[in-house]
Amino acid sequence: MALSVETKCVHLEKSQEETAAGGTKPACNHYGSLSFPIYQTATYAHPAVGQSTGFDYSRLQNPTREQLEKVVCQLEHGVDAFALSSGMAAITLLMELFKPGEHLIVDSDLYGGTIRLFDNVSAKNGIRFTRANCSTEDIEKLIQPETKAIYIETPTNPMMNVTDIALVAKIAKQHKILLIVDNTFMSPYFQNPLELGADIVVHSGTKFLAGHNDTLAGFIVVKSSELQEKLRFLIKTTGAGLSAFDSWLVLRGIKTLALRMQKAQDSALKIANWLKTQNAVTSVIYPGLKEHQGYNIMKKQSRGFGAMVTFRTNTTQKALSVLEKVNLIKYAESLGGVETLITYPTTQTHADVPEELRLKNGITPATLRLSVGIENAGDLIADLEQALK
Repeated sequence: MALSVETKCVHLEKSQEETAAGGTKPACNHYGSLSFPIYQTATYAHPAVGQSTGFDYSRLQNPTREQLEKVVCQLEHGVDAFALSSGMAAITLLMELFKPGEHLIVDSDLYGGTIRLFDNVSAKNGIRFTRANCSTEDIEKLIQPETKAIYIETPTNPMMNVTDIALVAKIAKQHKILLIVDNTFMSPYFQNPLELGADIVVHSGTKFLAGHNDTLAGFIVVKSSELQEKLRFLIKTTGAGLSAFDSWLVLRGIKTLALRMQKAQDSALKIANWLKTQNAVTSVIYPGLKEHQGYNIMKKQSRGFGAMVTFRTNTTQKALSVLEKVNLIKYAESLGGVETLITYPTTQTHADVPEELRLKNGITPATLRLSVGIENAGDLIADLEQALK
């Protein structure tokens, strides 16, 4: 019997081998410990020459990291998952799949750190990029003979543009190129891009997966054995695998992923609808609002709308005033934790993005981004109300 996503957040499903054997092998045989142990070790003793316990050196693999990778893999319905030291470490490793001269089509509205990596590191290494609004533009016209992948976020950060994953996946397969989806905003609780035809999923595990603003992590999940083999070689070679303790923190966070995502989403919708009634707010961008251009696509490809809300105030000064006046909500550069955070993309997440591109994407100096946490929605609205006065 297949487990629900809520149950998978807490329990690792038995493998087919375990099921075939009658399920006699316990899910965790570490003295019955319900919390998976932290294997805080760099190296492992060999029983004899040519023999191994299955673990040799923690840069290659660690039991705690392996457990976390299995959990994330099952949540995203992949073949294998790779846990790295941050979301940017995951994307950096992913770029090692491509060679100088090869070409990628990337969404123009991406997390600022991703744009910085592509423009300043990947481009230096000879990889070429074409930016496009993948939610509205004809991507197929941008494909070149050297194109190897399409890279999207959906919804995008921070303008919440929604791309039809299945449609883009169809185009990618017709041209035998990869589709990579950053699924950080939705988490595997709400959206599974691999099930919709994507080849690779990326996460900043720092955000909703870990969920407590206490660790950094990144993930790559793949659905083919060919990509699995390439990335296993790359992760052990480049050495950015997640530490044992951080792996344990993310494992602990995932256990409450379903509860956190559901609560945060419920509050996000209430806050978005309330913001629409405020005179100082000129626009509210949340894919759970029926007027959002991506609402119907989200209904088709996701199980929810997430906890991220972007809005604009009527003046730049009002936006800056809100940042200074919030009390319960914290002015901080991150998202996905139990605490509600408000971010100013112009000077924080997208500070290194050229101003021309920021403005083209709709990131004005009056734009604010909310990551809604698990607090009472009424308390959050009351804080925003006093901050907007």
